[in-house]
Amino acid sequence: MTAVQRDRRFYVLLFLLFLVLGVNTFLYRSPITPLVLSADANWVVIGSLIDLAIVAPLLILFLKRGKKITVKSFVMWMVLGVVLARFLIPSVYFEPFTYLPIAAIGLEAVILLAELGLVVLLAWRLPGIIRWIKAHGESPLFLLPAAVEKRVGSHVLLRIVAHEIIVFFYAFASWKKHPPKGESYFTLHQKSSLIAVYIMLIHAVVIETIGIHWLIHGKSPVISVILLILNIYTVIYFIGEIQAVRLNPLSVKDKKLYVSLGMGKRMVIPFAEMEKIHWGKEAAEFNLKSKELITFIAKDFEEVPPHCVIEFRKPLEASMLYGLKKTYTKAAIRLDEPERFKSLFS
Repeated sequence: MTAVQRDRRFYVLLFLLFLVLGVNTFLYRSPITPLVLSADANWVVIGSLIDLAIVAPLLILFLKRGKKITVKSFVMWMVLGVVLARFLIPSVYFEPFTYLPIAAIGLEAVILLAELGLVVLLAWRLPGIIRWIKAHGESPLFLLPAAVEKRVGSHVLLRIVAHEIIVFFYAFASWKKHPPKGESYFTLHQKSSLIAVYIMLIHAVVIETIGIHWLIHGKSPVISVILLILNIYTVIYFIGEIQAVRLNPLSVKDKKLYVSLGMGKRMVIPFAEMEKIHWGKEAAEFNLKSKELITFIAKDFEEVPPHCVIEFRKPLEASMLYGLKKTYTKAAIRLDEPERFKSLFS
């Protein structure tokens, strides 16, 4: 019943959005425009600006279910609405409002500069953050994003920059480090083909880069250089991913599970938030494609089941690729030593 209501709400909002856009388009871009609008139609234009810069952005934001509505997202859609109004409304009617697109773009530029200021602040405080991580002697995979959020902020741009710092750290600065060992560490990849898969992908990207660069460079040097840069970054990312998997086994500290699988998936699971743990055949029965379940299962040449599925008392947050956050109610984990891990909870 809830799903039906949500679908109905979605289609009602979509209908209203098309109605707003359609009515304004018909008003200004149809044969009847000169008949219904006089040369002095300022109030009509003001109404259209409200439709396109306020009503339409709100409808779009409400249509994006599950996405948090923020001032920044509203301002972005508002600016696009004002620019659309500039192209939609003929110049003869829009002339008294020509300053609005410039003001809207200026507002967006101010927001962009503020975001760039956050990046500058992060660069200023990064040496101190690095010293703090080294003092703790822990992996930056979990500590760096938390330190950036605590000392600079949780803006999405900061999370992306922190993710890129982690990528280049593991690709270039982690080769002298060794995987942690001990009773509280559990590897997830050694009995899988994960590393082999990444090595194969690196070889494929390198061969593709050489071939495409040779074929395209003569015809379009710009596209060739762009593809070359993207492929180089892809290779760097895969190298960093291999190192992140090797150096960050599942760990148990302070009655919490710190579990990750590379740089694009990590989660902290407090013991107090574990409702139930399913093992063996019971765990294999779970649908691994469920949106409520996050999987920490190393890639293999064939599909393999999890050794356990942990159900949470409440949804827990996980950090995904480029600092994106998602919540899950269950986690599926496959380990190299499942029995040793199971003994922690017996």
